Amino acid sequence: MPMLPAGSPDPAVIPEAAWTRPLGEPFPNAARAASVGYPLVDDGPYQGLPLGGLGSGAIGRSYRGDFARWHTLVGSHRYGPAWANQFSVAVEQGAVRQTHVLYAGERPPILADWGWGYPVGAGSYAALFPRAWYRYTWEQLPVRLTQEQFSPVIPGNYRESSFPVAVFVWQAENPSDAPVTVSLMLTWENFLGADEAAQHAGAVNRVRREGDLVGIEMARAGEAGSIAFLTREGPGLDVSYAGRFAVDESGKALWDDFATDGVLANRDDPSPSAGEPIAAALAVQFTLGPGERRVIPFTLAWDQPAARFPAGTTWYKRYTRFFGRDGDNAWAIAAEALAAHPAWREQIIAWQQPILADPERPLWYKTALFNELYYLVDGGTLWGDRAGDQETTTLPPEGMGGFAYLECFDYPFYATHDVAFYSSWAMLQLWPELERAEMLAFAETVGQHDPREVRIGATGAVARRKLPGAMPHDLGAPFEDPLVQANAYTWQDINIWKDLNLKYVLRAYRDYLVLNDRPLLDALWPSIPVALDYVRPFDRDGDGLLDHEGADQTYDTWEMKGASAYTGGLLIAALEAASAMADVQGDRGRAAEWRDWAARARASLQARLWNGRYFNYDSGAGPNHDSVMADQLAGQWYAGALGLPDVAPKEQIQSALRTVYELNVMGFQGGTMGAVNGMRPDGTVDQSDMQSREVWTGVTYGLAALMLQEGLEEEAWQTAWGVYNVTYVTHGLWFRTPEAWYADGTYRASMYMRPQAIWAIEHALAR
Repeated sequence: MPMLPAGSPDPAVIPEAAWTRPLGEPFPNAARAASVGYPLVDDGPYQGLPLGGLGSGAIGRSYRGDFARWHTLVGSHRYGPAWANQFSVAVEQGAVRQTHVLYAGERPPILADWGWGYPVGAGSYAALFPRAWYRYTWEQLPVRLTQEQFSPVIPGNYRESSFPVAVFVWQAENPSDAPVTVSLMLTWENFLGADEAAQHAGAVNRVRREGDLVGIEMARAGEAGSIAFLTREGPGLDVSYAGRFAVDESGKALWDDFATDGVLANRDDPSPSAGEPIAAALAVQFTLGPGERRVIPFTLAWDQPAARFPAGTTWYKRYTRFFGRDGDNAWAIAAEALAAHPAWREQIIAWQQPILADPERPLWYKTALFNELYYLVDGGTLWGDRAGDQETTTLPPEGMGGFAYLECFDYPFYATHDVAFYSSWAMLQLWPELERAEMLAFAETVGQHDPREVRIGATGAVARRKLPGAMPHDLGAPFEDPLVQANAYTWQDINIWKDLNLKYVLRAYRDYLVLNDRPLLDALWPSIPVALDYVRPFDRDGDGLLDHEGADQTYDTWEMKGASAYTGGLLIAALEAASAMADVQGDRGRAAEWRDWAARARASLQARLWNGRYFNYDSGAGPNHDSVMADQLAGQWYAGALGLPDVAPKEQIQSALRTVYELNVMGFQGGTMGAVNGMRPDGTVDQSDMQSREVWTGVTYGLAALMLQEGLEEEAWQTAWGVYNVTYVTHGLWFRTPEAWYADGTYRASMYMRPQAIWAIEHALAR
């Protein structure tokens, strides 16, 4: 008979929308990083959903079952399995006893005496962020095993969503007509951080019991930090442990102990390591009668309270507000998870269910929609309070502290503003207070002046780091002092960028409108005139449009000359948004002034860039001036989403979108890869620049949202499907969705921020 808690969800039930793949099945033709003149992160296709909370540091576990992607040190990236970190099973039925490491991959170079060799493909992996499932169906096993894993990343939740914790819920079922004894074992190495060759001296493992909880607590002398993994004793459960074993040896002693009877010898050795890597093990044994099933939870927590950066700033992670800053709280976090995880799961299911149940949303879209949120956890996310600072914000009651995540690990800039214009739809809808906090942080930078000279990478010229009135590209970088020193980006001179200030104005109005948040508008309002006044001199010829001087916007190698469709539309939409904000503020003078400017810009957009079918790329004399840019109506996207006046006549918007669909989407690889950035009118790819021949994943999702807003539903879904297809089906880019890819399947900038623009589609569907 079932042995599940009454009313609890079955951890073996996997939503249909979950992305799935056979356990450990290789993907031999996975996309590779493109050759772009500098090294790019390329970890290969063995990826899976990360574990951890927002700003807690993340651990990625692949669909083979290994823990392989290490983002536990904020802002750093390392990929490589920690071989001792495994789940294993011992099964005994009658006279037959067997033990296996539940890892479907190659035999590792250490721990040679362990039971490696679980067959590739003997089960399946499934993922729907923040949950993932491992289903083990090897016919040699007389028990059916399913493990559900998740962390409590829950929309609207600003406490548990920050926890550095993972929940692993096992369901074991006996389908046979004879009893079976099952032992599940979790082993974990005592190390914290991103350095695979970390010094292990002083590492200490301690067995701990507290009520019905049994587990291992790990620490290291001289470090503020701890790890804990635990489970719960109960009727019919035999919990046992090995408090310490050596990692760099054969592992024979531990494995023999486990394989003998599935019960460990309960040895506790808290003596510190002399430098050798050490680990510990925790096992749970139980017997299932014919047809019986049982649920066994484990929890794992890591408490690294501080994020420290080279400039000397220390940030205490968000979760330390609830557990303290001494680093000794991994046990408390894991214990709370063991008690609360059923409620957490129910909250996740309740959030996702309305979308999953909607037959109007394509199944593939639901898969991508939730799974692209992985990067909020996995993006080097910083969320916390700066050491020594007093809390300065009053929103919400306890304050949000500082929050930002990286553009990507190849371009490690926090809260990259031109990219967040696309990606921030996810944060706005799911954790609006964090979006609010980020916008308030940007507002503080508008008038700031950083006179330090920087060398511009693209040109070799020298420029000021940031001029007053210019929006920064980012809120800093982990190699400096993030959220303190803005604009770490130096590839181009952001002081002459044309889109940053306009995107800030649009994002400010969007957040006010969507959140119905007048205090936010009041806080941002003083910076709006400053931002617009700064860009006004870029209208060199007085026609109302801003004039480009090169790659001076988010397409930072693809040059624009004169007026452009991209910035022209953004300017018109931003001026309409600013006018609407001025109306709310009772500033009739500025409202009228900006509407007059918008009218002049609209007329010039028509006169200089409309060619009867679409808007030309730019007004320059270059051979690509009449290229078809996929993103030419980015301003209209925001205008339509926010109920602002259109940037151009409706028939022109429709014509331009249909042209983009015909050429940039269906004319590029048959519509299977998304929208290529640039196409020539004759149906060939614009080869003028690296970025012109790229598909940008987030831009494609934003384009699909615009198409939905304009009533082009079939076109919208086909356009968005191309990104899903490359990411999750044809090119092995799951859980490392890049910024860009090329027709040959190579990519640039994996693990990227912009693909979260898929959440703009949700906003479009709700309109």
